[in-house]
Amino acid sequence: MKKRLFKIVKRALKRDPNLKRLEEAVQKLYKVSADVTNFLHPLDSAKQEHKEQEVDFYRASETGSLPTTNNLIGRGKDKEYVMQWLINPSNETRRSRYGNISLLSIVGHGGMGKTTLLQHVYEDEMTEEFFDLKMWVCVSNNFDVKKVIADMLECLKNERTRLVTLDALQYTLWTEIRSKRFLLVLDDVWEAEERDKNKWENVFAPLASGGFGSKILVTTQMDSVALMFAKVILEKKEAFILEGLEDEECLKLLNTHAFAVDNLDDQRKLKLRLITTEIVKKLSGSPLAAEVIGGILNSNLDEGHWRRVLDSVFENIKLGQNDIMSVLRLSYVHLPQPLKSCFTFCSIFPQDYKFDKDDLVRQWIALGFIQPSHIQGEIMEDIGGRYFDVLVKKKFFDKFQRYYKMHDLIHELAQSISIHECLRVEDAASLPSIIPKTLRYLSVNTTNLDIIKMIGQFKYLHALFLSRLPSNQDISALIKIFKALRSLRLLVIFAPTLQLIPKEIENLIHLRYLKIDGDYLTMLPRSLSNLYHLQYIIYDEPHNGADFLPSNINYLSNLRYVKFSDDCISSICGIGKLKYLTELNNFVVRDVSGYRIGELENMNNLRILRIYHLENVEDAEEACSAKLCEKGRLTNLTLGWGWNNTDLRNINLDEKVLDNLQPPNCLRNLEIDSYMGARSAIWMNNVNLISNLEQIELISCKEWETLPPFGQLPFLKSLKLWNMPKVKWLQSKYNGNDKYRTFPLLEVLDIRGLKALEDWFEAGVAAEDGCLFPCLIQLHIEDVPMLWELPNLPPSFKRLTIWGECHQELKERYGEDGGSDRHKIAHIPSIRIGP
Repeated sequence: MKKRLFKIVKRALKRDPNLKRLEEAVQKLYKVSADVTNFLHPLDSAKQEHKEQEVDFYRASETGSLPTTNNLIGRGKDKEYVMQWLINPSNETRRSRYGNISLLSIVGHGGMGKTTLLQHVYEDEMTEEFFDLKMWVCVSNNFDVKKVIADMLECLKNERTRLVTLDALQYTLWTEIRSKRFLLVLDDVWEAEERDKNKWENVFAPLASGGFGSKILVTTQMDSVALMFAKVILEKKEAFILEGLEDEECLKLLNTHAFAVDNLDDQRKLKLRLITTEIVKKLSGSPLAAEVIGGILNSNLDEGHWRRVLDSVFENIKLGQNDIMSVLRLSYVHLPQPLKSCFTFCSIFPQDYKFDKDDLVRQWIALGFIQPSHIQGEIMEDIGGRYFDVLVKKKFFDKFQRYYKMHDLIHELAQSISIHECLRVEDAASLPSIIPKTLRYLSVNTTNLDIIKMIGQFKYLHALFLSRLPSNQDISALIKIFKALRSLRLLVIFAPTLQLIPKEIENLIHLRYLKIDGDYLTMLPRSLSNLYHLQYIIYDEPHNGADFLPSNINYLSNLRYVKFSDDCISSICGIGKLKYLTELNNFVVRDVSGYRIGELENMNNLRILRIYHLENVEDAEEACSAKLCEKGRLTNLTLGWGWNNTDLRNINLDEKVLDNLQPPNCLRNLEIDSYMGARSAIWMNNVNLISNLEQIELISCKEWETLPPFGQLPFLKSLKLWNMPKVKWLQSKYNGNDKYRTFPLLEVLDIRGLKALEDWFEAGVAAEDGCLFPCLIQLHIEDVPMLWELPNLPPSFKRLTIWGECHQELKERYGEDGGSDRHKIAHIPSIRIGP
């Protein structure tokens, strides 16, 4: 093309000498073209590298999940030692106040698997049986006496205590554990100075009331911690040193994570195993290193990729105690760019922070870390969830029961990488002398007003976490922050005494995520509705009333998630304008414009929907206007009628309304409350329309007589039937069939107040394989007076409760005192048969 252009120009010059300037211009263009080609070459390479990373990311997301931690590879003997120590009484006679308590410290370098080992011990069934109470507290390097005691109480009561004084906390804990044998795990303890010994004595003081045989397990990297605890409870006990794994066990762990899917031929697998044999020699027996390297390898089973990882290991890792950080950094390098941003942002949170997956994903979305997907119909929360799952697979997060955490070393890695973008300020001493201009994420956890006033100078912040704000008298500092930080996309405010949010918050025009935590906040400003980019608002206090929200909050048409009290949610007029919401937990139908069920028509992103007071739906046609069956993401649905004046309700209308509230086939959890119809909805009798249901709850449906064919649902795991006095059987005849593979996956069955239930099957119906509930684990029967026989219970069954007004023959046959059928349930670990 370029040569042809020059030929044209030369021919033109022969005819017109005045075109000399054109020739010079074309020559300049030629030079520019060459420069652009040179510039684009590395850009094309970068694009190709990004594309390969993206392919690896999606490939990683499509493989099977890594094996669960049920297999404690290489630590079987260590677990057996700890278990024996737990259940065997101490031979040492001690006359101290802690004579009922024994303590064992597990000492080892970071990444040796101390926490993982004790997780397996803590969850073992033997500890459930042996101890009356169990507590797990992560101490970390931010040791605070009151926080540790409060964490213990939270374990015991499943709720955060509001007690603030040390005396009150100590007394409450002393009362809770008095004369009870407890197991306490103190994970990740660092403090071992003499002043720390005095603090730990305050923690241990209420523990002295525990019963004989109580045990405390401690994990630490410091021998001095073990010595300090021995002095506190006056017990001569050597620490248990957790060494690195043997190479053979470490290789087994590495291969378990590297070969997450087993779809390779033997020859290819052999070649890859030879590579892992070389890698494991450089891991110093570290379980964390083996899991992390396995996470790098399993994203791409190409031999070339594995050899590049091997070369990187040999190049970057030197033998010694600190080589684990080189392994972790190598894992970070192999992440796709979007995941790198997601990971490094997490350094803004304190060490041992309990991450909520969904909330963290929302923050990633607000900050623009999540890239659009090529998968049709996938929303940002789906993509972000997949990002998170990949990071979990690669051991950047560890899963606990209800939350996730970062290993200390992983958190240290994130801090080292994000040092120019993230900053946490606890006090004046933690404020660096020079703050980089590249700072984008700031966390301030102090009441120091001088530090708070400095925040406004960081005009390009994208995320700000404000904790422990001073009193309302200093609200001017907050106003200055709102006026200065116009680039802010994420704002979290923890202010227990704050009573109002200044109207100047409207200056944060790019804000996507707002979270406020404060007991005394009375209302949100009307100006909040000007933040039209806002996607997430979270106020996590249950006591805010209906007038808490601005009346024009439905102007925020980009909202994807809101968390307020039920009264707040139900007060939003015209909520249908918020069509991107993914959860609506309290939609109350009213006979008023802006609150009718038709508001739901276009809210097709909903995953969780709870509708109440369906008696206010005018007719069946209005019920159709909700268009529930078009909500292709809906997984959780509650349909509730009012429980007042049920005798005056139109039963026929209830039935027609339920018929027209057919959910999509993707629904997993269904609850119906106070429905007064005598029959099932039409769509409930067609198994194909509800085939993905996993959990069903039918509550106070007092006129319902015949249940739908729930026994044919292939994925149903939990069935709760309460206060349904006209139901006679769980499984009736349908379509002329009299044999079914009934309730194939049901694990939990809870029936209460079924006054007319006389048998599991309608007469003439039988289970196809002779077992009605082949996977049942728990059965609760309460106030079911006509039922006189239990079904055959499978070997996996664990918990049986028969309580209240039940058939006397049922209690006698299975009773502990000579019941004729007691032998049929003798294998069940937990049996409770009451009056």
